[in-house]
Amino acid sequence: MKNMEKIASFTIDHIRLLPGIYVSRKDQIGTETVTTFDIRMTAPNREPVMNTAEVHTIEHLGATFLRNHPQWRDRVIYFGPMGCRTGFYLLLAGNLESRDIIPLMEEMFSFMAGFEGEVPGASPKDCGNYLDMNLGMAKLLSRKFLDEVIWDIGDERLYYPQ
Repeated sequence: MKNMEKIASFTIDHIRLLPGIYVSRKDQIGTETVTTFDIRMTAPNREPVMNTAEVHTIEHLGATFLRNHPQWRDRVIYFGPMGCRTGFYLLLAGNLESRDIIPLMEEMFSFMAGFEGEVPGASPKDCGNYLDMNLGMAKLLSRKFLDEVIWDIGDERLYYPQ
């Protein structure tokens, strides 16, 4: 396949991108809009990427939290890591903006930062790589995201750089 167009996520200026909560895209599925959020936890190409163990742990904790949330559970389509290990994608039913999910992200990252106990689904029966988990680092990265992004979020962390 020659002359393929770049996909939208490859057109973002990753040199200027800050950790934040961004609308990556909106898709129309029948009459429903699906909003894809870019939950960017590290500054691409400037900060170390997350290791797979903490990414895996955040995926388990975040997905469990979101799919059990009393107000959002029926709108959650997907929560999972970016291949570059700098953040996560969250797909929600609805025509939403970044500001609409700040309270949800504050709840989710607070849940993860304070989580104690066994990581949900971290057993050989429930997960294909259950040993690759790091709860301590997942908690530390969640606290960092709360401290540096969520609690004083401005437009520069809600809208992609132009």
